[in-house]
Amino acid sequence: MNPFKYEKYFSTDGFWFKLKKGAKKAGSKVIYSGLLLFYALESPKTPLRAKLQIYGALGYLILPLDIIPDLLPIIGYVDDLSALGLALASVAGSIDDDVKRKAKSKLRDFLGEDVMNSKGIIDIDGQLVAQKEKDTVGDGTDGK
Repeated sequence: MNPFKYEKYFSTDGFWFKLKKGAKKAGSKVIYSGLLLFYALESPKTPLRAKLQIYGALGYLILPLDIIPDLLPIIGYVDDLSALGLALASVAGSIDDDVKRKAKSKLRDFLGEDVMNSKGIIDIDGQLVAQKEKDTVGDGTDGK
């Protein structure tokens, strides 16, 4: 799947409409992943290449008729989560504490406080930390 071909479908209004309309149906992992990417996109610290990847992933999320149509119960967002997960792994270095704080605040607005300690949210945060560590070791800085 090439996320860059979907960037033309991204719009801020479309993103918020999709999240508000499908928050409960999509689930906390999809919504949190989308919010992380959205707020990374807004961050001046995010490099242009990462922003292009984010546009593609969020464009794919917004597109209603993708590989697995979002209209299908439960499985309709599996492909969206995959695209968002690939983008998150690719731009993990751009997901700082400020981006996480904004994403979690908006997630609370959508799904309530109870979702904050869910396994899905904890897993995503753990994967981001692991990816950042992997990227740091891979660039030869060894976290220093």
